[in-house]
Amino acid sequence: MSEETSRTLDEPVEADPLAGAPSLSAACEALLIVAVEPMSAVSIAEAVHAPVTEVEQTLTELAGEYHRSQRGFELREVAGGWRFYTAESCSGLLERWVVDGQQARLTQASLETLAVVAYRQPVTRARISAVRGVNVDGVMRTLISRGLIEESGTDPSSAAILYRTTPYFLERMGISSLEELPDLSEYLPDLAELDDILDSVASGE
Repeated sequence: MSEETSRTLDEPVEADPLAGAPSLSAACEALLIVAVEPMSAVSIAEAVHAPVTEVEQTLTELAGEYHRSQRGFELREVAGGWRFYTAESCSGLLERWVVDGQQARLTQASLETLAVVAYRQPVTRARISAVRGVNVDGVMRTLISRGLIEESGTDPSSAAILYRTTPYFLERMGISSLEELPDLSEYLPDLAELDDILDSVASGE
């Protein structure tokens, strides 16, 4: 056996540096998509077992390719690392999507809770729960995040937070004041009686 053949057999076989990725470009893209923080060229080079200069060149080429083809995303080098970002040209679309999502239809539970706040405001969560017979914490958070209700001081007797509807609620209802809400008196017991019932339920008596 020749010396050259012996040396070749003794050398370990190098594993696929890209671990099956079809190209260095694809490997860089795959890593950047799952990365939580921006990845430096050095970190990527270590992961793909390639020279840093080659990785830097690949990243620069990818960034240029995305820009020229007007993709919905961009590859930028920020704070010493590379990361995917939404293309600035698509910012208007994303803003509309977020707003539309906030204006999605309320659930039945949210509508019922909102109605209690609208007709009994200012009102505490305990009283709202007493009317609906269920815990309303999650629904209240939803209504607050939608800008339909807000805090309105505290109850003098219990120090619990009071809630009321917002001007945005009136806007969405198409009315200028709470006086324009439909009259529900014919569907409700006497107000004094209702307060006694709510106090009784809220206290667990």
